[in-house]
Amino acid sequence: MALDGIVMANLTFELATAFVGGKIAKIAQPEADELLLTIKNNGTTRRLLISAGASLPLLYITDENKPAPMTAPNFCMLLRKHIGNGRIVSITQPGLERILNISVEHLNELGDLCRKKLIIELMGKHSNIIFCHENDVIIDSIKHIPASVSSVREVLPGRPYFIPDTMQKLDPLSFTQDDFLTQVISKPLPCAKALYSGITGISPLVAEEICFLSSVDSGRIANQLSKTEADLLYQTICNMIKAIQAHNFTPSIYYDDDDIPAEFASVSLHSCSDYECEEFETISEVLETFYASRDKATRIRQKSFDLRRIVQTALDRSRKKYDLQIRQLKDTEKRDKFRIYGELLNTYGYELIGGEKQLTALNYYTNEEVTIPLDETLSARENANRYFDKYNKLKRTYEALTSLIEETKTEVEHLESISTALDIALYEEDLTQIKEELREYGYVKKR
Repeated sequence: MALDGIVMANLTFELATAFVGGKIAKIAQPEADELLLTIKNNGTTRRLLISAGASLPLLYITDENKPAPMTAPNFCMLLRKHIGNGRIVSITQPGLERILNISVEHLNELGDLCRKKLIIELMGKHSNIIFCHENDVIIDSIKHIPASVSSVREVLPGRPYFIPDTMQKLDPLSFTQDDFLTQVISKPLPCAKALYSGITGISPLVAEEICFLSSVDSGRIANQLSKTEADLLYQTICNMIKAIQAHNFTPSIYYDDDDIPAEFASVSLHSCSDYECEEFETISEVLETFYASRDKATRIRQKSFDLRRIVQTALDRSRKKYDLQIRQLKDTEKRDKFRIYGELLNTYGYELIGGEKQLTALNYYTNEEVTIPLDETLSARENANRYFDKYNKLKRTYEALTSLIEETKTEVEHLESISTALDIALYEEDLTQIKEELREYGYVKKR
């Protein structure tokens, strides 16, 4: 899954259709790295969710509202001051970058008409929301990036805004076939990796699709492809770009065998034929549905963390106890030897006169001679009783351990089943039932 340049192109078209000409009626900042814009246009009111979260950058149209803090953060207050009630005049994407530019027209303090830019960069851990003057001078950003953090570009008030070209990738909207052959196909990399590492906006998922449509093995080394194969790849990319420029998108989610969203895309993925595909009217619906499912799964994992820790601790303890009991049971295997020693001493002890350290006698169970260690300070009968005492003690230990081992084994199996239940839990109700079960068995303290 990837919010790549193609998905951003789909979003740009969708947002421009919905919001250009509209008025920004409300600006909220529900989270430290998230904005929620309420926009009125053509008699409708919609919300635009923008998140610059490092782990989950998002951008989509939604009807859902989110609670905001009582006191708005400084960045939110700044936006309200400058572009609150402003009119959106354009929404554009530079090339196939994962960047969206929202240009807003508003009246300044003197009543003059001017423009500002809200630039949304959705680039994983480098994601940001940057507010600029029309001349690309930064007013502020939701995340400040000083020189100590990035030597490539500072994102601070007063600094010029620019898109850093750190990857030297080709722009698929303007590159030539010669560019493709010399800068992508010439690489000693697997074909799919050469595509997504050499062309802007192409994700690993789309690179696999391009290889699939071209009947080229994605694992083949790019500089070992034939000219025919290279030409097929180039033509496939050109066809895909033409479809994007014509706004021919197919917003879809691909589900695995467990009906869990595995991938999403704005183009049909013929390489994902093993997945169940669901098409949507808009890419916003795709992103909201996909990330809602992912958020739910993340939330479940977070809420199950304490239960997992409790189960794992109990499981480790029970496994150690089981191993110890098995070792102790093994030690009881010599109990019958002590019984036989006692019986042989009772049978042949009359031969002893006292002070002997051992007795060699015939074991009538096996017809073999055995040597029995003796305590020379004790009589034959006392030595026999000492061996019978050892036998009885080990016998009691064996009987107790046999029962305990069965209990411990059942306990381990039960905890393993709970651990599996936590792994497959999909709803908070599942966690509640598991917690009650743990409380019933004493793993969680009762209130």
